[in-house]
Amino acid sequence: MSALPVASNDQRTRRKPLLAAACMVIFSALIAATTLMAKTLGNSTIDVSTLHPFQISAGRFFFAWLILLPVVLWKREKFSEAAWKIHIGRSFSGWAGISCLFTAAALMPLADATAISFLNPIITMLLAIPFLGERIGPWRWIASTIALVGGLILIRPGSDTFQPAALIALTAAFFIGLEVVFIKKLTGRERPLQILFINNTIGATIAITFASQTWVSPSLVQWITLAAIGCVMVLAQILFITALRCADASFAIPFCYGTLVFAAIFDFLVFNVVPLAISSLGALLVVCSALVLVWREGRHVGD
Repeated sequence: MSALPVASNDQRTRRKPLLAAACMVIFSALIAATTLMAKTLGNSTIDVSTLHPFQISAGRFFFAWLILLPVVLWKREKFSEAAWKIHIGRSFSGWAGISCLFTAAALMPLADATAISFLNPIITMLLAIPFLGERIGPWRWIASTIALVGGLILIRPGSDTFQPAALIALTAAFFIGLEVVFIKKLTGRERPLQILFINNTIGATIAITFASQTWVSPSLVQWITLAAIGCVMVLAQILFITALRCADASFAIPFCYGTLVFAAIFDFLVFNVVPLAISSLGALLVVCSALVLVWREGRHVGD
């Protein structure tokens, strides 16, 4: 059981940069939506009672697993040559990252929590060098730096941002970045359905174990919202894995910064928060960084 050669993966990457970019943009919108729903569950927006972040994470993994189960049974999926150590590392990192993100979102503004936690592309790029053997050229560094500047503009660091909740969001960024490295290791070895089902099975086991310590009975609306989070996350995971099969992690991951843009849009639509001019500048930089990557990758194909 060995990973596909780097050269083969690079060739596949350069044939499908636009597909990878499109998948990551939609993925970003879905992740922002799940964070928004988690925030409503954690701060009494839709109900008098609130749910603990561990319970929200358990709902996310359990309902995702429930959706995938009939698909696995229907296709009679055989889990052959599964890299269990990598799966366990990926599932724990994913659970820890999403739990920290949901916690931060409940304790601070949605845009701030999302922006801080989605500094993870920088972490992923750094980890991709020693663990994935990827070469990161100057254009990718430039694009990621532009995106980072845009993210900092969006969160506008100040006394209100750097609070204990911000440290939780930073912890989420680390675990999410680490999870991406594990996912990239798996995408060249195993089928997407196998990766998804094993991840959500292990993740649900971990999440339910922790949630049992803080469990409260959800209302009907809260159950529906938990189920919606699980459904949306399955679709997001499919798009994410597809993107990583079509591109290097260092190319695809910076598109995650699009989550910041969608979080600002959702803030406006749901909470009637009107973006300031400086926020629009930050969003523009995030979008420009993604366009730089697509343009550069397109030119490389033609070379």
